[in-house]
Amino acid sequence: MRHLIRTIDAHAGGQPLRLVVDGTVRPSGATLAQRAEWLRRHADRVRRTVVLPPRGHHDMVAAQLLDPLLPGSHAGIVFMDAGGYRASSGHGIMAATTIAIERELLYDRAADQSSMELAFETAVGIVRARARIKQAGDRTRVDSVTITGVPAFVYMPGHTVSLGSRELRVDIAFGGVFYAIVDTESVGIPLIDARVPELRRMGMELTRAANTSIRVAHPALPLTGVAGVVFTGPPQDPESHLRAVTVTGHGVVNWSPGATAMPAVMSVLDAMGLLPDDGPFVQEGLAGSVFRGRGVARTAVGELPALVTEIEGTAWITGEHTFYADEDDPFKEGVGKP
Repeated sequence: MRHLIRTIDAHAGGQPLRLVVDGTVRPSGATLAQRAEWLRRHADRVRRTVVLPPRGHHDMVAAQLLDPLLPGSHAGIVFMDAGGYRASSGHGIMAATTIAIERELLYDRAADQSSMELAFETAVGIVRARARIKQAGDRTRVDSVTITGVPAFVYMPGHTVSLGSRELRVDIAFGGVFYAIVDTESVGIPLIDARVPELRRMGMELTRAANTSIRVAHPALPLTGVAGVVFTGPPQDPESHLRAVTVTGHGVVNWSPGATAMPAVMSVLDAMGLLPDDGPFVQEGLAGSVFRGRGVARTAVGELPALVTEIEGTAWITGEHTFYADEDDPFKEGVGKP
């Protein structure tokens, strides 16, 4: 027996998203987090098949659109990677928006529209995406996507983390998940692709150390723990303010500027009085691509001051796949299960 899974693939800023459009199941649950947990318990083979080698790779991110639960949302979305299920993905929203509009997955496109807005329900709340659309003959092209996510905030500035005999200071901040943000000069690893193996290893070690040293919990959501590390350093692009590389606790490297990490970084800069107020904050990623961000509103999460941000980037569809998972294939569910 052969199981077929169909996907549409895209990337935003160099980081892939593999959107599963056929060959999976509809999960049950009263919340998106419960639906993700249902998928983990009952249908995790789909994630393993499309994310892990030999059909995927360690830095692959996948997603599945679901029927929405919250009023005002067009679709729910569950994100998956080599470590399991993640609460949110900014680059994934950019890519999913581009796929949904260019392939008309959610509703028919009006022929004369120059923009379109979609609201995606994630495990941490609704993320809104505003797409700028261009027409090239018969082709509809999403020129850029601007996402407005949940409020970002600094949870613990200047927190000391012990890493062997070393002590490092990190800023723990939230941008959709919790990150430990650290300057690359303090870890001694430049943010270049030749040093990715070291960044991957250091990111995993720092995530474990951060979670050992402090219990992190969102004041308003059932979300705990530091999900990964954001390494920051000087940019190579003269337009950029900062270069950032995100590594999850499971070692997934983000090659884009990181549209979930970027609001967390911006909240730290804002708390320090360093966020530009006369133009966009431009952040570049490991691949050299840039996202542009702006602080658009101030609010509070619990007793913590928070910043609502807009992050703009561009995604491209890269292909459509039909994956085969034969029953007698020893690697039908991938290699290297976590």
